[in-house]
Amino acid sequence: MAAYLQWRRFVFFDREPLKEPPGADGAGPKPFALPPGIAVCDSGRGSLVFGDILPAACQIWFLPRSLQLSSFQAYKLRVTHLYQLKQHSILVSVGEDEEGINPLVKVWNLEKRDGGNPLCTRIFPAIPGNKPTVVSCLTVHENLNFMAIGFADGSVVLTKGDITRDRHSKTQILHEGSYPVTGLAFRQSGKTTHLFVVTTENIQSYMLSVKDYPRLELDSHGCGLRCSSLSDPSQDLQFIVAGNECVYLYQPDERGPCFAFEGQKLIVHWYRGYLIVVSKDRKTSPKSEFAGNEAQNSDKQVLNIYDLCNKFIAYSSVFDDIVDVLAEWGSLYVLTRDGKIHVLQERDTQTKLEACKSMLFRKNLFEMAINLAKSHHLDSDGLSEIFRQYGDHLYNKGNHDGAIQQYIRTIGKLEPSYVIRKFLDAQRIHNLTAYLQTLHLQSLANADHTTLLLNCYTKLKDSSKLEEFIKASDSEVRFDVETAIKVLRQAGYYSHAVYLAEKHEHHEWYLKIQLEDIKNYQEALHYIGKLPFEQAESNMKRYGKTLMHHVPNETTELLKILCTDYRPSGDSEGPGMLEGKKANSEEFIPVFANNSRELKAFLEHMTEVQTDSPQGVYDTLLELRLQNWAHERDEQIKEKLHNEALTLLKSGRFKTVFDKALVLCQMHNFKDGVLYLYEQGKLFQQIMHYHMQNEQYKKVIEVCELYGDQEASLWEQALGYFARKEEDCKEYIAAVLKHIENKNLMPPLLVVQTLAHNSTATLSVIKDYLVNKLQKQSRQIEQDEQRIQKYQEETTRIRQEIEELKASPKIFQKTKCSICTSALELPSVHFLCGHSFHQHCFESYSESDSECPTCMPENRKVMDMIRAQEQKRDLHDQFQHQLKCSNDGFSVVADYFGRGVFNKLTLITDLPSGKAATTIEAGLQRELLIHTKRST
Repeated sequence: MAAYLQWRRFVFFDREPLKEPPGADGAGPKPFALPPGIAVCDSGRGSLVFGDILPAACQIWFLPRSLQLSSFQAYKLRVTHLYQLKQHSILVSVGEDEEGINPLVKVWNLEKRDGGNPLCTRIFPAIPGNKPTVVSCLTVHENLNFMAIGFADGSVVLTKGDITRDRHSKTQILHEGSYPVTGLAFRQSGKTTHLFVVTTENIQSYMLSVKDYPRLELDSHGCGLRCSSLSDPSQDLQFIVAGNECVYLYQPDERGPCFAFEGQKLIVHWYRGYLIVVSKDRKTSPKSEFAGNEAQNSDKQVLNIYDLCNKFIAYSSVFDDIVDVLAEWGSLYVLTRDGKIHVLQERDTQTKLEACKSMLFRKNLFEMAINLAKSHHLDSDGLSEIFRQYGDHLYNKGNHDGAIQQYIRTIGKLEPSYVIRKFLDAQRIHNLTAYLQTLHLQSLANADHTTLLLNCYTKLKDSSKLEEFIKASDSEVRFDVETAIKVLRQAGYYSHAVYLAEKHEHHEWYLKIQLEDIKNYQEALHYIGKLPFEQAESNMKRYGKTLMHHVPNETTELLKILCTDYRPSGDSEGPGMLEGKKANSEEFIPVFANNSRELKAFLEHMTEVQTDSPQGVYDTLLELRLQNWAHERDEQIKEKLHNEALTLLKSGRFKTVFDKALVLCQMHNFKDGVLYLYEQGKLFQQIMHYHMQNEQYKKVIEVCELYGDQEASLWEQALGYFARKEEDCKEYIAAVLKHIENKNLMPPLLVVQTLAHNSTATLSVIKDYLVNKLQKQSRQIEQDEQRIQKYQEETTRIRQEIEELKASPKIFQKTKCSICTSALELPSVHFLCGHSFHQHCFESYSESDSECPTCMPENRKVMDMIRAQEQKRDLHDQFQHQLKCSNDGFSVVADYFGRGVFNKLTLITDLPSGKAATTIEAGLQRELLIHTKRST
């Protein structure tokens, strides 16, 4: 109570009754009166909304600013609650159509019509469970996704989803308790939504943006109906609860400050930073807290408007039986039980101050007025408004110097454009300059302000002020440097612009002005050499072509340093010096466009200093050397360039880009380079084709001799090449045939067929070849016949031995052990192969009781060969591969015949016809014959 009495009281609102518009008869306006029975009301969307409880009417009334009252029947019995959304033309009402029937909630779309009335988009009963109860309060979220209804039995029903439609929403009981719910309020902070629930005995908050809606009890005391509200962002959206002794403020998770406003509270609202409290006059008798709004006609009620931030009472007045207080059209409307409406219009700041001090804006009392405003807790915005008005006063009187000083005091609150427009119109550039200077000193200037200030300096030709402005901010920059550089450059103050760019390290602007405006290429190049590596690299890529055009030698030297061991030229030498960095030299090759001499010097330097230079450096250097070689006329210089290009090719740097190097050599007809690359790439056929195209017969033979062992087909191609020549090539044909004969590269028949195309090649050319070939085959036949005879004799002998073993007894006449060579003693072991052993020797050395230890190794070889033959009988792919790769195809076929590979072919009896079998066998024999001819 003591805190309440210490608050200062002001009359910052004007009270007057709401009056009807003047009539057509010219009579004075009459007090506006609402129809009888008004019990509930709300406001929003440009109208005051009322609901009555008369059974015969049950109307919802709309009062727009024109005071043309309209209505429609919403219920048959009574309207108990109204909620008008502020951001949508949606009205939610609660009422009754019949006695004893559950109240109905109706959602009205005021923008759509249904038979002249607002469209009712949704109707549902207001009941928390199976038993009917009275609705006590209602609130709706402005996003239309939440609606909460409080009941007298302590329940709260939450509707989530689109509240205007049944299908898109879900209703559930959020809260159950034993005390009547007296207030509800949604709080939205970012993406988090809270619902405050207050009853007569406690206060709770629910977090609706989290699953399961966690609940937190904030306090153990509540309030009466309509004694709670939600503040605006100026009070951090706090929930206000007015008890009989104090007014409490709550955050979703804790209780905030409280204010000792005593008295029985009936109504609480929040309006534009003010707390509006309607309380019962202390002279009347106390009433029930829950039913505090059901006052009798004789009651007197006090309406107080509090400024909680500045702690004063902005207005206080007594009314007769207030129904509610509404806010619309920038004013407060107090509705009383007799149907009258009282308007409370807030005074403007100047009027408020004049109410405190009638001589506020007299010149000699201005400082006094400021002090008075501060003592009344007027914020800085209000003070700024006083300075603005005083500045306007002086400006209108023609005191521009005094006015600009007052406007300077508004900096940070008053929009600078308000002042700038005044002094631009008055052509008071020096006053405008003073204002803009202060704006920059307080670091509140934007790029446009910097542009304007610099233009003022240039128009006033005040170079000293200009230099002072750009050079005075050594410790702190109070303007947009880039904007200043642009303005100075545009005005022709290049030296000032360059100074700013260099000082504040706007390297791009510095180089742009030096190169495009001042044309000082040497200085620009020197500046780049002082930059850190990354910036030097990027600027050389950007301006390298321009610098190369005007200062090619210096630019080339800087690029050499940048790509090898770059250190900014301003760095001091010493042990603590940072390790040098190097750029990718390949990326700077485009800088040398139209500067081939410098490009060659750069590339040669890079290849000498850095052998691991990027491949593009070597590629470009090769192309450059080949171009110079191709266009050179002097034979000595051409020979030197030829050697340089060939040396570069042989450096081993073109293995990964073989094709590219080959294309370059072919484009410039660099013969030696092409042949070298063919050799490195093992393209022996291309080498030979190259000599064939140039008809270099000796070179063709040399290629065959050099690479014929690696690629045998070269001799065949050489023979075909010489066979197609109509010239006399007997010497070369003979050389080729000699090598073919020695290496057995082609069948004789194929040689004859090849040479048949040459009209100059006679039989004498291949006479020696054919004779030698026939003699070799004859000798081979003789050797084969001798080997066959030997095998036949051995086979006959073995068969005889087998027959003897089967039919005749075997006499063992061995007298010595085959292992230890000692005389045999009983017991002994004898084998049919003729070997005999001591029993202890046999048991020590034998691996099997049934095999002779002496014959076992040879027997195992034979068995392994037999098993291998069995496993490889069906290996058709291996047979084909060996047939193609072998020089003697006939021996391969014979070997596979010996293994029995072709036995299955001769045993096929289930073919559909004999013709098919004959065809398969004939095809196989033809294929074997072809491979045999090629191999022999």
